[in-house]
Amino acid sequence: MILKYFLYQKHMLVDNVYFLRNISMEFVKIKSFSLFLVLTSLLSGCATETHQKVAVTPVETNRTVYAGPKSTLVLGEFNNRSNYMQGLFSSNIDKLGNQGKTILKTHLQQTNRFKVVDRENLANLQKEAKLLGIEQKIKGARYVISGGVTEFGRKVIGDKQLFGILGSGKSQIAYAKVSLNIIDVLTSEIIYSTQGAGEFQLSERQVVGFGSKAGYDATLNGKVLDFAIKESVNNMTKDLENGTLNFVL
Repeated sequence: MILKYFLYQKHMLVDNVYFLRNISMEFVKIKSFSLFLVLTSLLSGCATETHQKVAVTPVETNRTVYAGPKSTLVLGEFNNRSNYMQGLFSSNIDKLGNQGKTILKTHLQQTNRFKVVDRENLANLQKEAKLLGIEQKIKGARYVISGGVTEFGRKVIGDKQLFGILGSGKSQIAYAKVSLNIIDVLTSEIIYSTQGAGEFQLSERQVVGFGSKAGYDATLNGKVLDFAIKESVNNMTKDLENGTLNFVL
């Protein structure tokens, strides 16, 4: 009986050993599979897409009530007269001037003080009128508004604390100055002139390796140009309301 008892206990011990070994092997398989899933998700990565509405600041007189007379203005030349993008290897396309002319056209219309005439799309407008079978009634403009970017530049300034070990900072600064002239078509006289200037700055700072790090931001060019032109147009509307700018209707 004792011998049978020991043989039974030995058999149970062997079964327990096999059972524990099987459980251990299954656990290792599950752990390996979980690790595989984690590594796969990390290596595959994920793509995210976000969007948000950005507020656009119009001119000061936008959506204001105006019952006074409106003079017709046609846009003349608006060029880049600064040294920016005027080097030896620059293209012959005036990107800054074209951008500024589009912004000026928009802000003038937003003032609700002028009748802005577009001559750039005249050929396309004539084609559409012909397709409609109607005759255009194009109005002439007594006054032409022209101008350009007289000053434009960008610079990067920065500082370092203890050779950059404790921290460092960098700022991207864009500056623009715009000049506008209103010319009487009959006399070629400049009856009004105004200027506007603006500056935009993008700053980033790192402290002991922590913080943001910003690259070159090309949108600063458009932002500072829009701000300078907006200031010029705001000056026009103010002078129109206080009597400094007078039009012959």
